[in-house]
Amino acid sequence: MPKLRRAVAWFVDFALVVALASALAVLTFHRISALVTDVPELATRGGLDLLTSRGDMLDASQDLGLSLWNKSVLYVEQAFGLLVLTVFLYQWACLALAGRTVGKALVGLKVSPRLGRRAARRAAVTTAADVAVYAVACVLLVEGQVVLSVLVWAVAVVLFLLNALPVLSPGRRSLADRVAGTAVSGVGFSTPVATPLVRTS
Repeated sequence: MPKLRRAVAWFVDFALVVALASALAVLTFHRISALVTDVPELATRGGLDLLTSRGDMLDASQDLGLSLWNKSVLYVEQAFGLLVLTVFLYQWACLALAGRTVGKALVGLKVSPRLGRRAARRAAVTTAADVAVYAVACVLLVEGQVVLSVLVWAVAVVLFLLNALPVLSPGRRSLADRVAGTAVSGVGFSTPVATPLVRTS
């Protein structure tokens, strides 16, 4: 069933995205932990803030806390940015070089016709629908923009459905297919030619 094969291909590719996101989450956690546990640097920075605050300890501690928070938020934003960039490069490289991603290759699907410059367009739409808009929503949430984050999250869900649901139609062309002018089809496998048996008397 073509629809089932496309679903399996998407799950395989998305599993790679989840694995990358998990690795980036661990890396970001360690970066933030190192930032918080760097006692000598914190002590030096706290002492300088105290000296320049004219004895206002509360203001100095607030500045130190705000600095740590801003750096932590920056690390999170960098992780999301790297995730989006890596997913786009994965999609683009696979499509430009082989005409299919790892997931599509495993289930015998291929994007046609030959992509060439279309690979970037298809990769951009796929990345936006699967990862990028969700990443923007998460960054907005970390920045404290709760209402805007919820709105962007809703846009992300709509974009994902617009890209995925057309695959269930008879044409089976996703939004990424329509933007790039492509279609996903099965790879033809050659069948062996049967040779007639010759009876010997």
